[in-house]
Amino acid sequence: MVCELSPQSVMLGMLKIDSDFLKSIKEAQKTDVKFVDLLVASNQTEDSGFKVDDRGVLRFRGRICIPDDDEMKKMILEESHRSSLNIHPRATKMYHDLKKLFWWSGLKRDVAKFVYSCLVCQKSKVEHQKPAGLMTPLDVPKWKWDSVSMDFVTSLPNTSRGNDAI
Repeated sequence: MVCELSPQSVMLGMLKIDSDFLKSIKEAQKTDVKFVDLLVASNQTEDSGFKVDDRGVLRFRGRICIPDDDEMKKMILEESHRSSLNIHPRATKMYHDLKKLFWWSGLKRDVAKFVYSCLVCQKSKVEHQKPAGLMTPLDVPKWKWDSVSMDFVTSLPNTSRGNDAI
């Protein structure tokens, strides 16, 4: 999905990019040494993928270039990780969502580091939970019917006959 920015704002999920935010990105791009060189070079070559749009914002293949500003990156990461439509996405999902609109060097690494440092994600995601314990195998019986065991599952929804266990 390629999002073109309207004069007012654009939303990816609940991540809103308004004209004030674009202005702050544009100003930060002018102060970033790497981007100043790219701003000058983008007017001369079109092969690099970097272009300046009609608002003066530097883009890489249509995505907004975010300068090396930790506060700006942190704000983008927090907003996209805690939006009301996509609450605490995993690193891969969040990266794919963000790379549709933004570009910065090390985006994937920053997203992974941010998600793995999120306390809520550490507590709730499966890969961070302790396993229940080792399974204990049953001894192999020496003679048939030497040992009989049964497993019960209860509190299931009632069947048409009123049963709630297996």
